[in-house]
Amino acid sequence: MDVFLKSSREGNRPRTWHQHVVPYEEGWAVGREGNKRITSKSKHRKQSTAINKAKTIARKHQADVIIHRAYGTIRDRIGTD
Repeated sequence: MDVFLKSSREGNRPRTWHQHVVPYEEGWAVGREGNKRITSKSKHRKQSTAINKAKTIARKHQADVIIHRAYGTIRDRIGTD
């Protein structure tokens, strides 16, 4: 989870509302790019549930959803436009 959190802090880029779906403990979590805490209040057992939560949050802020694989690399990016 730390990889995507640090990425938005490099340089002087403004913070975004992009939501990352990342492996967390023994499940999945949703985290806003640049935040150290997870966005959704609980972890999700299934990645698909975390993706749906991330989409809901991202739509509100006209942001993207970035989906990570179990070992952390990015597998997909979904725009909300």
